Amino acid sequence: MGIIEQLIEGAREGVQERKRELPPAELEARLSARGEDRPFQEALTRPGLSLIAEFKRRSPSAGDIAPGADIAAQVAAYERGGAAALSVLTDQRHFGGSLEDLRAARTAAGLPIIRKDFIVDPYQLYEAAVNGADAVLLIVRALDDRELRALYEEARALDLDCLVEVHNAAELERALEVDAEVIGINNRDLDEQRVDIQTTFELMPDVPAGKTVVAESGISGREELMELDRVGVDAVLIGGALMTAADPELKTRELTGADETHEHLY
Repeated sequence: MGIIEQLIEGAREGVQERKRELPPAELEARLSARGEDRPFQEALTRPGLSLIAEFKRRSPSAGDIAPGADIAAQVAAYERGGAAALSVLTDQRHFGGSLEDLRAARTAAGLPIIRKDFIVDPYQLYEAAVNGADAVLLIVRALDDRELRALYEEARALDLDCLVEVHNAAELERALEVDAEVIGINNRDLDEQRVDIQTTFELMPDVPAGKTVVAESGISGREELMELDRVGVDAVLIGGALMTAADPELKTRELTGADETHEHLY
């Protein structure tokens, strides 16, 4: 079993465990206490290149990144540094995350938040909505066509935006078949765990006008951001470079250009 299959299987097992602890009907009943709307896609389409700043303690490819990080302090630093949105890993087994992290991020910052996890069951969409997410990640590689469409439509019905993630032309075609509005191009091959930022440049010409495009993985510096901005990318999702920075606010400012007065990405 490859790493992606392990992650998907782990996600399915986790959902079944949580369903036993909190039955779907009880979870759905908690939707009425949901907080105010923070439009995720809208935050990515403002002028210039938007930064989705990610919080994660570890990953299968990198191992421990910042196991003791304080999520409230980290996301507040991201917000002060000019991030447009937050990404919070909620997978416990492989990323050290939790739904508690999602709630903590919601309290500590005013930015829209995407729940980043291996979404394989509608139950996870309700979890996301109840615990403070404004958007969810749907990985085309992890879902068949029926699952992808059903989860996409259910998420939209719950007023959750969807970042539909692809890695190659075939996956992009599948994402476009469900009329995904926000396309994430992951530079990481989830099977081989190799990262190549050229993936984004290769797929961009195939993305129809009007779609919001997010480049993911392997991005750490301003020169890369400027190149991505030039080819029409709307936003970048960055985690590792921010989580390992000695001063996450300063690193966020460096990436967003928040302190620049004469030079802008746009």
